[in-house]
Amino acid sequence: MKIRKGDDVLVLAGKFRGERAKVEEAMPKSNRVILEGLNSAKRHTKQTGATMQAGIIDKLMPLHASNVALWCSGHKGPAKVGFKDDDGTKVRVCRKCGEAL
Repeated sequence: MKIRKGDDVLVLAGKFRGERAKVEEAMPKSNRVILEGLNSAKRHTKQTGATMQAGIIDKLMPLHASNVALWCSGHKGPAKVGFKDDDGTKVRVCRKCGEAL
């Protein structure tokens, strides 16, 4: 998966299409990402011991990684990701403008 925690992404499909957000968590095994402030759902929770509060909480739900694209600040748009070898280090680059992501 080419998207990592902390990346700035653009949502390509779904209810939040066209919005930009930061990746809060990346889940490579299930190919999903959790975005900051987007796709929240109400969850009814039961108190478990003294640690968890009972009631209705907002929980951020994951989006599939294919529905988001990395945001390139070089050309101010969504980017396809390529890789380049930079002094023995693998670096992600934008395929359109060549800027390091």
